[in-house]
This record gives sequence, structure tokens and C-alpha cells, in this order.
Amino acid sequence: MNISQEKIDNLNAIVKINIDPADYQPRVDKAIKDQAKKAKIPGFRPGMVPASHIKRMYGKSILVDEINNLLSDTLNKYLEDEQLEVLGQPLPKVDAAKEYNWDFADNFEFNYEVGLAPDFKIEFSKADQLTQYVIKIDDETLASRIKNIRKSYGKMTNPDVSADEDVLYSELVQLSPDGSVFEDGITNTASVRLDQVKDEAIKASLIGLKKDDVVVLDIQKAFDNDAAKVAGLLKIDEETAADLRSNFRLTVKNVNRLEEGDLNQEFFDKLFGEGTVTTEEEFRTRITAELESMMMQDAERKLQDDIYKYSLSKVNFELPDEFLKRWLKATNEKLTAEELAGGYNDFAQNLKWTLIENKIIKENHIELKYEEVFELAKQRLDQQFRMYSPQPLSDEQLGQYTVQYLQNKENANKIFEEVKALRVFDYIKDAVTLEQKEILNTEFNKI
Repeated sequence: MNISQEKIDNLNAIVKINIDPADYQPRVDKAIKDQAKKAKIPGFRPGMVPASHIKRMYGKSILVDEINNLLSDTLNKYLEDEQLEVLGQPLPKVDAAKEYNWDFADNFEFNYEVGLAPDFKIEFSKADQLTQYVIKIDDETLASRIKNIRKSYGKMTNPDVSADEDVLYSELVQLSPDGSVFEDGITNTASVRLDQVKDEAIKASLIGLKKDDVVVLDIQKAFDNDAAKVAGLLKIDEETAADLRSNFRLTVKNVNRLEEGDLNQEFFDKLFGEGTVTTEEEFRTRITAELESMMMQDAERKLQDDIYKYSLSKVNFELPDEFLKRWLKATNEKLTAEELAGGYNDFAQNLKWTLIENKIIKENHIELKYEEVFELAKQRLDQQFRMYSPQPLSDEQLGQYTVQYLQNKENANKIFEEVKALRVFDYIKDAVTLEQKEILNTEFNKI
């Protein structure tokens, strides 16, 4: 067997593999004998089928399979021995001029296109500066959050006249274009929240209504053609809601208003536990801290995104683009030319980041441990469970779920890649200068 590499340029190469009968015949003979022992063919006792009979019936298909296995083993070993960092996977290069008899005596030559990873350097130092935002909560956001919390612990009242944030418990009846009731049309009783009405003119027409008042409602305009919202109000499917063009007669059955809870000790105890918070000032301080803690996650995501972009800007290397496009098409048969052209740039950017990650990990001897993968998976599962249940799982239960979750190879790879990215981000944050900058959340949202 002979295997060699023909370098086209720094990013592309052809690997040539020449094999002769002496290379593949022992594997083929063994495969034929194994098949003979397992074969169940009429006229022969199990395990007693002659190898010559198997060769005559299935020899060519066995030969093809074993040569493919030999090629795969040989190519993988060669890439490993030569320490070639390849991108994607080697692609067979078809030569229509070559024809083989597949008669167990052929000499074969197979060529593979290989995309090579570029050679590059990337270094970080304190001369590299990035902004780390410290987000402060503005008064309007704080007031809105406090208002929502107070309403969550408030009480329902039924005022005589509707106001801006009330809920109209109403009967909705579909109308014909002439304004009459649509025969066998849609009817439903639903709670219409005025704070969800998008059209200001329609919202104004719903303020000041009393029980038994009647108005005509353009329901699509009111909710800005939100099919899901319209479907929920009318108890119809979203497809029907999206095509609906009728107005509706809205008859007020009741006006509901959720009053804000009083800022007293009973309220504070419900929120934070008995005696933990005793004044309105302490309450506002706690809510501010909670909001800023939530915004810290957004600030961290922003910093990670900035690190990602900055890292890509620090290196200027090419990829074997044409090879990678052929590889993507070969491994995704349904991928259209338009999809490939539209998505390739994002793919290339992410591939460059992966190469940067791998280089940083290798050159700085960063070790990724299973314990880190397990703990991050555990955190992610805990976050998911808390979305559906306020009662947290015990540590033992969470650990059991995590073990099951990581037994799935796709899940394990996903978490491993996340751990790898976090370790690289941490390395870069330590290496560069982070300039802290305080910013109001309203300004941060703009950037």
C-alpha cells in the first residue's frame, strides 16, 4: 500500500491511496469466511455454507465493503500520523477515466480532497481593551417592576367605568360587512386586556365603558394582526385567525381591575420572608438589586459577543472556502445553492472562532474536565425545571436527571462546547484589560 499527499496550496491538498490485492485480500477472505458461518441458505446446514459459494454470490459486494473499510482506516490513520488538522471531512475525488473490474485482482487508486486548517497566531495582552458594562436600573423600569409585583399581590375590584389598564370581560360576536350579526359566525366570551391593545385609537374607544356598553371592534387592527392573540380571544385556530377580516360586536359584561397591593409589612413578609424587609426603602433596594442581577446576564452576553468579534478581528486568515462549500453540499443533499450562499459567511465565522478556541486551549494547556460539563448541564436543567415549577428539585434528583441527559451524545457535545467557550472567554477576560462602564438599562438596550 502506498499513501501520499500532494499539496495544492496552504489550505488544500490531495491524499492519494494506492492499494493492491495483497492489501485487501486477507480482509476480504476473512469477511467471506465470517459470512459463510452466519449464512442461512437452503440446501446447506447452518455454518456449513462453503466460502466459495458465498464468494460467488456476494463476493463483489463484500469486496467493495472491505475496500471502503480499508480506505477509511488507512486515511484516518494517515491524517493522525501526519498530524494534519483538516476541516470538514475528506471528499472522494471521482476520476471517470478509471474503471475497475472488481475481480479480486485489481490495483486501486483513490484520491481524496482535503481542506487544511490555516496556520495563524493570536495573542492577547493588557494592551487589548474591551468594555465591560455595569448596568444600572433607571427609575421608570424600577417603578414598572414594583407596580407589577404589587399587582401580583393585589386584589381584584370591579369599577363602574373602564380605565387604561383594566380588563373587559366581554361577549364577542362576529359581524357581517353591513354591520349585522354574522349568521352562524364566531362568538365567544373573553377577557380583553386593555394594556395589550396595540392601536391607540381603539384603546381610547375601550376606555370609559360601563357594564352592558356595546362597541364595534376591529379585532385585527386592535392587536396588530397577532394571529395567536386573536385565536386565543376567539377560541379558534391560528390559521383561521390569520385570515379573519370581520369586525366584532363587543358587549361589556364586567369591568375588572387589579388593584396594587399595599406596601406594608404583610406584603414585605410575603415576598421576602418574615422580618427580612421592614421598610419601603429596603424593598426598593432589594428589587433594584434583583433587576441589576438579571441585567448582569445580559451584560455578560454582550461582553462575550464583543470578545467573539474582537478575536475574529485580531486574526486575518483564509479558509479553504471552495472545498468547504463542496463539503457542505455533499453532506447536506437538500441544501440549495441559495441557502449555501446565504449561510456560508456565518458558517465560516463560526468555524474561525472554533479554530481560535482550539488554539487557545491547546497553547495554554487548558484542561476541560467532566466535572465542569456535569455541573453546567445540571445548571441548565435546573433553570428549565424552575420555569415550570417553583419548587426546586433536590440535588440528588437533579443529579440523576443530569446523568440521563448527558448519556445522549448530542446533549453531551452541546454542553461540552459551551464549557469550552466559557473557558476561552474566561482566559481572554483575564488576558485583556476590561474597562468597566456604568450604563442605564435603557441605554444598554439600545446597543
